[in-house]
Amino acid sequence: QVRLVESGGGPVQAGDSLKLSCVVSGRAVNMFNMAWFRQAPGKEREFVGNMPWSGINTRLSDSVKGRVTFFRDNTKNAVFLQMNNLKPEDTAVYYCAAGSTATTALSYPYWGQGTQVTVSS
Repeated sequence: QVRLVESGGGPVQAGDSLKLSCVVSGRAVNMFNMAWFRQAPGKEREFVGNMPWSGINTRLSDSVKGRVTFFRDNTKNAVFLQMNNLKPEDTAVYYCAAGSTATTALSYPYWGQGTQVTVSS
């Protein structure tokens, strides 16, 4: 059974950095298409970035490009989102997802429980 567990969120100030983690169980992360989404209050779930199982051609949304790095550690069977220069508009629940290369949330069959990121100005 596939399970995704996120951690690393919290309250921060604008300009700070956070590293979100998503530990995968039930399948090797380097055999899995992985993604991060986020959802702010009252808004739809938004694509942040994804990494195909090959690790090649990682994509990031324009809203985070240049501030965020999506990377993987096969020894920990986990993916990470390093977020720098955080802005108040980054405030959202961040979700780890798996099982697709799409940018739409409905395409992903596996989800974590989410981790809250709150950025104050």
